[in-house]
Amino acid sequence: MNSFSEDPSQSPASARADAAPSRQDEEPAPAPLRARIRRLVPYFGSHRWAWLLAVLASVLAAASEPLMAHALGLILDEGFIESTLPLWWIPAVMVGIFIMRGMAQFAGQYALARITNNGMFRIRTLLFERIQRADMGLYRRQSASKLANTIVYETQNGAQQLVQALLGISRDGFTLVALVCYLLYLNWQLTLIVFLMVPVIALVMKTLSRRLYRITKLSQQATDELAYVVEENALAHRMIRLHAAQTQQSQRFAGLSRRLEGLAVRSTIASAAMTPTTQVLAAISLSIIICIALWQSRTGSTVITVGDFTAFATAMLLLVAPMRRLTDVANPLTRGVAALERGLNLLDSMQQERGGNHCVERARGDLRLEAVSVQFEGQAVPALRAIHLEVPAGQTVALVGPSGAGKTTLVNLLPRFIEPTAGRVLIDGTPLPQWDIACLRRQIAMVSQDVVMLHVSVAENVALGAQPDEQRVLQCLEAANLGELVERLPQGIHTVVGHNASQLSGGQRQRLAIARALYKDAPILILDEATSALDTQSERLVQEALQRLMRGRTTLVIAHRLSTIEHADRVVVMEQGRIVEQGTHAQLLQRDGLYARLHAAPAQAQTENGIGAEAGSPVAPA
Repeated sequence: MNSFSEDPSQSPASARADAAPSRQDEEPAPAPLRARIRRLVPYFGSHRWAWLLAVLASVLAAASEPLMAHALGLILDEGFIESTLPLWWIPAVMVGIFIMRGMAQFAGQYALARITNNGMFRIRTLLFERIQRADMGLYRRQSASKLANTIVYETQNGAQQLVQALLGISRDGFTLVALVCYLLYLNWQLTLIVFLMVPVIALVMKTLSRRLYRITKLSQQATDELAYVVEENALAHRMIRLHAAQTQQSQRFAGLSRRLEGLAVRSTIASAAMTPTTQVLAAISLSIIICIALWQSRTGSTVITVGDFTAFATAMLLLVAPMRRLTDVANPLTRGVAALERGLNLLDSMQQERGGNHCVERARGDLRLEAVSVQFEGQAVPALRAIHLEVPAGQTVALVGPSGAGKTTLVNLLPRFIEPTAGRVLIDGTPLPQWDIACLRRQIAMVSQDVVMLHVSVAENVALGAQPDEQRVLQCLEAANLGELVERLPQGIHTVVGHNASQLSGGQRQRLAIARALYKDAPILILDEATSALDTQSERLVQEALQRLMRGRTTLVIAHRLSTIEHADRVVVMEQGRIVEQGTHAQLLQRDGLYARLHAAPAQAQTENGIGAEAGSPVAPA
């Protein structure tokens, strides 16, 4: 339902525009990588046994690398000369090493899957729960596509890349340590050359990682903008086709796609530059070591066997692969951290709705607005100006007035979809901030002109928020003039109605929303043009059901149909955020004020100005 239609700044289009990604937003300077990873520990660190298994598996896999080099040296020194060792030990040792390595890799992958999926589940669940209870301003700041992208895709990709990168660091780090220790054991002088290259490689990684982080953040923003265009075009597909704007929108999409393509290329360049740079540095180091080893052998300063030299060279070559992977790990590590940070930043920025402790099972329904004003941010003119209004329990009040008068803003104050800038709103004498939020909203049923249905069954849509009682659901549907429709559905009330009940007509969807209000049976009822999409016959039947529903309940009706206004206990006429007239339908006609002028206007002007055609006059069929 549209909670902001009265004020331009609060309409769905402008709300989405406010939420649209902006290239002007400046990203804060990133914290050190270690601090950013530490921030993720609570979500990925709970499975300690899985991390322990992953580390042990990494240690075993790392140990297999120098074992293979050492086995190769033994083969050259012992295998080709007369030896007391049996021939079968050579294949047995090699097979044993690979079996140990395979088991370690399997255990590591299993631990990786548990850690990744558990961390991803915890972040996703917390994000969705927080969004469900977030302050309403969130939906004006964030587009639906950006929220979905953050919760579903960014979290999944970030978790997978981060954990794989961390385990890669662990595995390759242990491998480097094992190989370096083995090299020191064989020839410590030659091994010292390796350490000369470490600071250079670290500097290269740090420089390119910073650049990659900046590009990653820009890519995230560009992806949001691209998804936002798709969301806008999906929501406004009829209007775009009506105005033949497909080419214009395609050009807009292509422009953003080209920007994202450029960022992807820049990201690839930054990532790809790490590998050849480190490989060149490793090749220089290896060449120097080989030259020194040959010089030592020729001068006799160090006695080295063929097997030892082969083992040393093999270990040096094995050292290149984990060094290269460690330089490559900066890409997924940076991307993973940046993606997950977006979700954590969203968690930190979300302000939760706050309420008090007051709660009753069922309110009486006394409403009072005391000097209530609403000023939307960025709007020069207030939406409501010092509104004073009292509605005794059980009374029906119709709100009429020109478009933009503040009618929808007023009714959206009651469930606290909008907060007053000044003044206060009370139910049964208790100010709204003192009510428990969930308890407050249990007292209110609302039917809007903009119907929202979930992709669940008819029964679940009617009993939204409660366990469906089939008999009661059927009674509510019958009262809303949907009995025949339910009989025609393939699975009756258990039929899934599709995305926003797209399988139903506009009038049927609106009557389904009325059935939902009937099912809730709340003491306060808000009808925001609840019969605007019904044909004459359906409206008459639904009006009868609404009259029964309104009996004994406090009802606020934003009325565009005189049939509703004439039966109201009081009519409140609004203009430019103020109440200008109050009284019964007959009294207001006698005063010859704004209400009388609206009433006397042609049918089309009445609809535009807040009073629709008489019941029985032609309207669009449901």
